[in-house]
Amino acid sequence: MHTHVFTIARFTLLEAYRTRLPLLATGVLAFVWAGSLFIHQIAITESDRLQWSFYASGARLASVFMLALYITSSVVREFNEKGLELVLSLDLPRSSYVLGKVSGFIAVCAVLALLAALPMLASVPVGVVVVWCTSLFLELAIVCALSMFCIVTFSQVLPAVTVIFGLYLLGRTITAMRLMSETALLGKMGGARPALDFGVDMLAYIIPALDQFAMTEWIAEKTVAPDVLGLIALQATISIALLIAAALFDFYRREI
Repeated sequence: MHTHVFTIARFTLLEAYRTRLPLLATGVLAFVWAGSLFIHQIAITESDRLQWSFYASGARLASVFMLALYITSSVVREFNEKGLELVLSLDLPRSSYVLGKVSGFIAVCAVLALLAALPMLASVPVGVVVVWCTSLFLELAIVCALSMFCIVTFSQVLPAVTVIFGLYLLGRTITAMRLMSETALLGKMGGARPALDFGVDMLAYIIPALDQFAMTEWIAEKTVAPDVLGLIALQATISIALLIAAALFDFYRREI
């Protein structure tokens, strides 16, 4: 089984290289970097801070966008070209296919995170860049597992991408939603306040707080706490494991 997983992961990574994904990512990130230079030129004060804040947030969003679209389109192409039926006709368990694809896509996540972090080395301390790059990699790994789950479930790019970005946006705003639900400014809301608080708390337990991943403040302030990666890695590990398990469950009950 380990050999099957490694082989599928290898060909998944090879497919990403042959479809020019690294070249596309380099071009997009170069465009974001050029935009940050423009911000640096027009800023009146704190130009360096604004430049790298713009680049950090732009590079993170661009990486998530490219990764989600690439994974969904790649897997859907395999479904449409009957390549999946050919693979599963071999002596290959379905779990090996899912784990192999996820492993290959996670390797793509590492490449995207490294490409996004490289320009920061010119101005940001290496330790901060390493923490930001690792955190971005974990965030992209969550998006990778989520994309695999959504495309296995929906089998079409549009609904899968819609759910991916909807859940990603929810993960980015869940902490703010939780703080808003706890404020007294909302009042009792006609007795619906306990239900609102309970619902937001449940979402906070289920959905990882992605606003804590690859924070722009680390790059703007050029400093980061040394132990910040512990909680981030724990959230990422739990989320990835649950999403892969859900994808495997849905994939095994799928008729091909």
